[in-house]
Amino acid sequence: MSEQIEYYATGRRKTAVARVYLRPGNGKIVINKKDINEYFKTVSQKTLVMQPLLLTGYADKFNILIKVKGGGLMAQAGAIRHGIAQALVHFNIELRQKLKQAGYLRRDSRMKERKKYGLKGARRRPQFSKR
Repeated sequence: MSEQIEYYATGRRKTAVARVYLRPGNGKIVINKKDINEYFKTVSQKTLVMQPLLLTGYADKFNILIKVKGGGLMAQAGAIRHGIAQALVHFNIELRQKLKQAGYLRRDSRMKERKKYGLKGARRRPQFSKR
């Protein structure tokens, strides 16, 4: 049994969590057992996922297996981008500077603010009535 070379990283965005596995290959991307074109319909989501690969020039060097859950499709695309960037750093530490300057290694910490009691949402108040 031959040992498969694999680089693993976790990416997060809002409530989406992506587990990314980089394996040497020809550039095939599989997300939740579906091809990237089947999983993401819009071009913006696909380009968001491909950004770290295109920046480093490894778009056709790895087969990428991704398991993602939680959040919406844009949050999932952001989580996948974060995970791919982290996995590329595990593969080659010299890519860290380039990916860090582009901002792909930073987790986007913006989350939905919780609803507070007495309010209609996080900050929206009920209409004021004088009488």
